[in-house]
Amino acid sequence: MSQPEVKATIENILDNSSVGTMATVKQNRPHSRYMTFSHHNLELYTATSKDTHKAEEIEENPYTHILLGYEGEGFGDEYVEYEGKVQITEKPELKKELWNSYMENWFDGPNDPNYIVLEIKPIQISLMNKTGMEPKLLKL
Repeated sequence: MSQPEVKATIENILDNSSVGTMATVKQNRPHSRYMTFSHHNLELYTATSKDTHKAEEIEENPYTHILLGYEGEGFGDEYVEYEGKVQITEKPELKKELWNSYMENWFDGPNDPNYIVLEIKPIQISLMNKTGMEPKLLKL
């Protein structure tokens, strides 16, 4: 598989799989949770509150590991293994772009001061497990 094919497959998975696991480090140990992601090219975005453990964990250690795309069908499912560096942002235009009515369960609106966005810049992205194939590393 060529690098353009690997990138296109990864982008297809990102387009079609918004829920994945995000791991951070808590007290020097991994801590994972399900999150909903958006993306622009290969950069990921997810909304959260300033008052969460993940925000505290990211301030102490900005590195993350994310899994996206596993469909639960079993051996051979294709998915993305994503290593990145997180930056907490409160950019009004990004908060507004990512806002949806589901967030009303936690926030008063896109201008809520507790609503923040985690921007995840890729360090390494791997395309994993099409049956019988080795993982494919996307060169960044």
